[in-house]
Amino acid sequence: MTVFSKNRWRGPVIRLPKTTFGAFMLLFWAWWGLLIVFRAFPGIDIYFSQLFFVSTDCDATVAAGSICGGFPYRDSGDFDLLRTIFFRLPYVVAIVMVWKLIECYQQHGATFNAERARKLKVALGTLLIGPVLFVNVILKEHWGRPRPVQTDIFGGALHFVEAGSLAGKCVSNCSFVSGEAASAGWLLCLLLFVPKSLRYALVPPVAAISILTPAMRLSFGAHYLSDVTLGWLSSLVVFAALLALTESQQSQKNSEI
Repeated sequence: MTVFSKNRWRGPVIRLPKTTFGAFMLLFWAWWGLLIVFRAFPGIDIYFSQLFFVSTDCDATVAAGSICGGFPYRDSGDFDLLRTIFFRLPYVVAIVMVWKLIECYQQHGATFNAERARKLKVALGTLLIGPVLFVNVILKEHWGRPRPVQTDIFGGALHFVEAGSLAGKCVSNCSFVSGEAASAGWLLCLLLFVPKSLRYALVPPVAAISILTPAMRLSFGAHYLSDVTLGWLSSLVVFAALLALTESQQSQKNSEI
């Protein structure tokens, strides 16, 4: 008869971070780890973009050896409409949040909801620092990575460069990283501040939008897998950083009282 020990090995134990700062550190190093992987194995980006690319026969006016074709989803009116809605949604939400923050500061004394104001400032700060400043102002304008549709692999004129490379010849509004994916990641972060009574109802649609937005950018040939993954994750990193910072400041204030 075989005797089984109650303490027998059950496989590796995954320990989640217990603090917001721990979550930030996990997300931060995950971002850099993924960048290293995409940089070391650029074929990952090419493979996933090729899944959505349809090649066609080139006509006589095209130089020999050129690749012709396109990304069919890019020309779909339905998908383009959906992309427009998803593109504008985070900024509509942000306008509502600014209005709510102004309402908070119109209250004084005991009626002022400091915790609500803190959460609104973290959310809006994440949008400004992440998708707006870090992604659209710094990375997309200075890293020069051509979008898939711009590269010669997919019928464009520019050479492919790996994620994070500064060797690309794109001049402005480039591929690394995706601003829309970053905004989609920001939307997902907001679920943490939604009351539990509404959270379960909002999780499915918000999560769907957060995933579909970068997926569509990939299918349109507008970004590589690394662009949408790192763009999406960048908002979670900034959100966790600001949340950890404000929690630390709040704890310090409470200890001084």
